[in-house]
Amino acid sequence: MAHTEYQTMRRVLRREIAGTIGLLTDEHDFTVMRRYRTFTFNDHTTYLQQVESLLRTLAAQGSHTTVALFDPEDYAEFCAHNGLEPDTAASRTRFTAELAATGPTVPYEGQPLAELVPDLVDEAVRKATWEYATTLLARIGNCASCGEDIGRASFARASHLLTRVLDTASPGERHLVCSVSAAPETLVAVLRADDDAEGTTRLDEAEALEFTTVLALGLATGSAGGLVMRTTAPDTTDRVYGWRLRGEGLQPLTAGEVFDAYCTDVASGDLVSPESGVDYCVPPDLGSGEEATGHTH
Repeated sequence: MAHTEYQTMRRVLRREIAGTIGLLTDEHDFTVMRRYRTFTFNDHTTYLQQVESLLRTLAAQGSHTTVALFDPEDYAEFCAHNGLEPDTAASRTRFTAELAATGPTVPYEGQPLAELVPDLVDEAVRKATWEYATTLLARIGNCASCGEDIGRASFARASHLLTRVLDTASPGERHLVCSVSAAPETLVAVLRADDDAEGTTRLDEAEALEFTTVLALGLATGSAGGLVMRTTAPDTTDRVYGWRLRGEGLQPLTAGEVFDAYCTDVASGDLVSPESGVDYCVPPDLGSGEEATGHTH
């Protein structure tokens, strides 16, 4: 009787353990990992099928599992830094545990792997973009004339501008995209916001931080860039507004410029077919003076 009770308690405890699976999302990374003798998979498709089967099994048992992006280069650096033998399952487990705390992850909630993988890759890109923008901001240093930390001041200015953009927008769902020209490629950040029952704006804090950081980098460096916002509400036509980064502030675009910006792919520069039933508008006034536009260093 006691033995049965112990087994039951262990099963209950097992459901309390959260787990993380490090996933090799593409064929190239999978091929790199095959150089390790203890990595026994031979086919990427079969590997993905086995991972998905394991995720379903864990979910059926009541376990909560997150999926992390496993990068072979980062893994090799991790092992070298910590003096670990990379060709062991134990080292891969330690690296995955590190990813669970610091890397991009996506919770498994029963979705097919074909849906989870793009979300995981997007999360990784978001994190890399934020880290890169943060690094560049920190490197700018202080203003030669006033001694002000330019990165910190630009972040505060970007926070204020984002607040004004959200506050002056029409009620409903808001989808914002900020793009800033930077080497080696354009940085893009996305932010979604909506209103709760009391009319208070709700947004994801991590998204807001990433968005503000990218906007701040554009302001601090005077880079070419812009911000586009789409608002959606029941029984109304969707509206699209836009601003270009100009100096240390945001300059409103004309309706025609908004149309051009929204119907151009940021990454490729190719034209995108316009949607029907969408109004391209001049954005609302964000305010004037230094509070809205910042000052020049």
